[in-house]
Amino acid sequence: MTSAKLFPRAWLVVGLLWFVGLLNYLDRVMLTTMRGSLVEAIPMTDAQFGLLTSVFLWVYAALSPFAGFLADRFSRTKVIVVSLLSWSVVTWLTGFATTYGELLATRALMGVTEACYIPAALALITDYHRGDTRSRAEGIHISGIMLGSGLGGLGGWIAQHYGWAHAFTIFGLVGIGYTVIVALLMRDAPREHVSGPIVTRLPDIRFGAAITSLFTNSAFILALAYWGLLGLAGWAVLGWMPTYMTENFNLSQGAAGLSATGYLQASMLVGVLVGGFLSDRWYRTNSNSRIYVPFIGLCLAVPSMLMAVNTPVLAIAIAGLVGYGLTRAFVDSNMMPILCMVTDPRYRATGYGVLNFCATGIGGCAIYIGGALRDANVALGKIFVFAALSLLVCAGLLLAIKAAIKNKPEAHPL
Repeated sequence: MTSAKLFPRAWLVVGLLWFVGLLNYLDRVMLTTMRGSLVEAIPMTDAQFGLLTSVFLWVYAALSPFAGFLADRFSRTKVIVVSLLSWSVVTWLTGFATTYGELLATRALMGVTEACYIPAALALITDYHRGDTRSRAEGIHISGIMLGSGLGGLGGWIAQHYGWAHAFTIFGLVGIGYTVIVALLMRDAPREHVSGPIVTRLPDIRFGAAITSLFTNSAFILALAYWGLLGLAGWAVLGWMPTYMTENFNLSQGAAGLSATGYLQASMLVGVLVGGFLSDRWYRTNSNSRIYVPFIGLCLAVPSMLMAVNTPVLAIAIAGLVGYGLTRAFVDSNMMPILCMVTDPRYRATGYGVLNFCATGIGGCAIYIGGALRDANVALGKIFVFAALSLLVCAGLLLAIKAAIKNKPEAHPL
């Protein structure tokens, strides 16, 4: 495959978005690592605690297709800036909640404000990176997300030592300040279907046309099922692994949060970079590399997860989590490149928004059902085993996507 010329600011945009992605996931995840402190301050059941993450995901999911459409229809940069500022303000306000209802409301608002970011950011990166740098660029950006998820464990530590509200105040103010830097330095790139100067409004983009284009595409429908199952497994692990580590290995809240999210996200950070590098390197000789690399990763992630949740030895559990994170992350650096292979370039952000709708909606259900099952005395280990096995189905769906692309003459390899 030939290498496409990079636009100016291509790597600067990746760097700016790396830190935005870090804040995006840190702000949303840290609540899951401070359960003890939060329940002590604002009493709630396990199902109610799970609902705090579920309501975020459901709102986030419901708005994601429209949020992606906004990024296709208007300036991707402006969508990102408004989203960053809005969720940072909501994060700051969360620290002032005193009742469960107020806390639930701020989580719903977090879903509204964060929904616009990921589709716009990934689409902007693909605008700048159109050849054998695409998976690496996406991987570097997503490594910021992984680091943010890992640093979410700081929420548990800060809550344990200083009170749960402090973390939201600190990181909310950091995001508000960083918005200024992003607004000053980041710009849109020309889109693949646009010739001439960069434009900020594209009158040929319509929501109905985008949805029709996506859902008459068999490869996209397979990708939707694939991403939905990944969301089920990923959010079940992210939402309940800190609690699992606390209860099964008698760890403190802070130690469990750092073990469950720190080791996992550190390994995923490495994995997303390795997956992006391998995919781009292989892409030079085989355009299907962006399917083969995550397929291999999923096949290795399943036994690693099963090892993590079927041992009484903490070191073995952590080793399993590291193996799972390292290989499962091959998926993340290649999802947007796969989407670019199967969708019209005009509708990429909308397409990713639809994928997010499916993945986070299912993920929200998984976390809430996990809390309900815990209230019914069902072991978390059984939930994680089901999540691991669902990854095998995802591997099969990848092969089905490859076959659908092969039979689709209008597929878009870039």
